[in-house]
Amino acid sequence: MRIPLDIPPGLNGDDSSFAAAGRWADASNVRFHRGRPQVIGGWERLMDSSVTGLCRSVLPWTDRAAVLNIAFGTHSKLQVFKGGGLYDVTPAGLAAGLVDGTGGQGFGTGAYSTGNWSEPSSGDYFPRTWSLAAWGENLLACPRDGGIYSWTNNTAAASAALANAPARVTHMLVAPTDQVFALGCNEEVSGTFNPLCLRHSSVRNNTEWETTASTTAREYILPGGGRIVAGRVIGPYLLIWTSHALFLGSFVGSLTQPWRFDRVGETCGLIGPNAAVVVGQQAFWLGPDLQFYRYVLGGAPEALPCPIREGLADNLAASQGDKIVASSSSAFSEIRFDYPDAREGAENSRYLLMSLADGAWSRGIMARTAMIDAGPSQFPIGVDPGGAAYWHERGASADGGGFAWFVESADQLLAPEATAMVRGLWPDMADQVGPVSVSITSRFTPQGEETTKGAYSMAPGADRVDLRMTGRMFRVRFAGGSAPTACRIGRPVFDIAPAGSR
Repeated sequence: MRIPLDIPPGLNGDDSSFAAAGRWADASNVRFHRGRPQVIGGWERLMDSSVTGLCRSVLPWTDRAAVLNIAFGTHSKLQVFKGGGLYDVTPAGLAAGLVDGTGGQGFGTGAYSTGNWSEPSSGDYFPRTWSLAAWGENLLACPRDGGIYSWTNNTAAASAALANAPARVTHMLVAPTDQVFALGCNEEVSGTFNPLCLRHSSVRNNTEWETTASTTAREYILPGGGRIVAGRVIGPYLLIWTSHALFLGSFVGSLTQPWRFDRVGETCGLIGPNAAVVVGQQAFWLGPDLQFYRYVLGGAPEALPCPIREGLADNLAASQGDKIVASSSSAFSEIRFDYPDAREGAENSRYLLMSLADGAWSRGIMARTAMIDAGPSQFPIGVDPGGAAYWHERGASADGGGFAWFVESADQLLAPEATAMVRGLWPDMADQVGPVSVSITSRFTPQGEETTKGAYSMAPGADRVDLRMTGRMFRVRFAGGSAPTACRIGRPVFDIAPAGSR
């Protein structure tokens, strides 16, 4: 008998192997593209230099001469890669921020000995993140809870404070109307910081922030509790997340009220400022409840089912949610969430992928503290904890070295009414580069003793793996790690024979 292994795309790793029978169960550095498992692309160094500090945000943009600029915001520096060189444009006097978060106000948070004895801390302690945006060919940059700074595309000059902007800002963005938004900032009249206050500059004038009859600068206070976490542009609209809710900003155009902000979702806040990504008319994010959400313009936020969420929920490093980075990959129509897994420490070390084509999820082990999609850069950009910046989806190696990948099925019932003898496997692989190892595990009952054969190394073009093993349930695992390495798995075929009714 010849039985093809035709498994639906996506991992189902939160169930037992028997409950997930007929599905893929586990993987690392493998995506599901066009319905089949495929090894992710490799990465190559973007530049010889490394950025200084722990990078949390990246922004590529082009200047008027069509030269690509790439800004890197770290816990201690603001740097720009331009014309082959890396330049320090950190605002003068800006002290380094925190590398790690210790949580919000309460007992046991903040630096040791902070505050009075037996009293909770009076502030929040978050790792330094940056919000970055292009203003024409210039760069606007805002370190969390700092001011807004402008860099005028001169590599010999540091960035400087944006005139008249609020002094303390949680998150900054530039709207399609060429208005700079300060989200979570000082109120205009009192100067008091209000975590639910948002202010914006006048249209096409980023230094005009005074609310008068002759300007289009205004101030708004969002209703409800919590604090503003971040915002994103989605088409001609704005999305503003608090720790509890989601608001949609619409440009009205009235001098008395240029913008209107409507609450479109409750109990669907954002866990950290970098944990949301917009793709076309949709936004995806991770909430403080460690649920994934999606919002489509004109609709309401909805929870996204994720059959491999338990690994993140059970192992997210404590108080490090602000480090989570959501990004997209337009080339493969997918979104990605990099997060700090406590099994490796306090920095981002693992990621989850979801295909926008069919909702298939996958995952991987890779340390990236910042990620952003291609455009205007040719490839996506990622930065590791050591400050090395990489072009992603370029080549088939880890900057010339090997990287490990695997994908493993859950139980496959090849002969449900009897035991079966597997005599061999016919591989079906496309675009294979380097050897691929195959191993098969069998058992007779869902919690029975396991027997594994392999791993068998298959060179490109190998047409058969011969073995002898019996059982009722079989798992197959494909893996690689050479330099280079690549593979797309089609419909491998089991060669089996009946082995009785045990």
